[in-house]
Amino acid sequence: MTFWWLTVPATVAVAVLVWTRRRHAVVRVTGSSMAPAFRSGDRVLVRRATTSIRTGDVVAVEAPEQGAWTTTPLAAGISGRRWLIKRVAAVAGEPVPEGRVPALAGERIVPDGALVLLGDAGEISYDSKQVGYFPADRVLGIAVRLMEDPSADSRARARTRPWTR
Repeated sequence: MTFWWLTVPATVAVAVLVWTRRRHAVVRVTGSSMAPAFRSGDRVLVRRATTSIRTGDVVAVEAPEQGAWTTTPLAAGISGRRWLIKRVAAVAGEPVPEGRVPALAGERIVPDGALVLLGDAGEISYDSKQVGYFPADRVLGIAVRLMEDPSADSRARARTRPWTR
């Protein structure tokens, strides 16, 4: 007796898994710059997309090394990179948030290919206040889900997600 009929569901399952891994990534939060929405140790599911980013989205973006990006573009792979989780304050063509981003003082409109990113916990966040514009091509994707652990605390937080649009 052969089990040929099992190959179709197994093939579909593998295809779905491959598609999901190509379209999504899991990023672990370190630090408290996005509190209370995210805490250090949280895992966030990120949908790999950079074309539909809007103001208010929470994104995973490659962290600059000493204020500059020195690695190859993201198409070359994501392993070994440091990621930041930040909220989009302005996208290309929008006004720079007035008085909130000292590194962009005097700037009026966000240029093409750039984003203004801020942490929710203002003063302690390393973001556009120090770096200025973040290159849009360094965004891994948009946060779509907090990956829950079985603790009651994380389940309670998941019910009230202030970071979603």
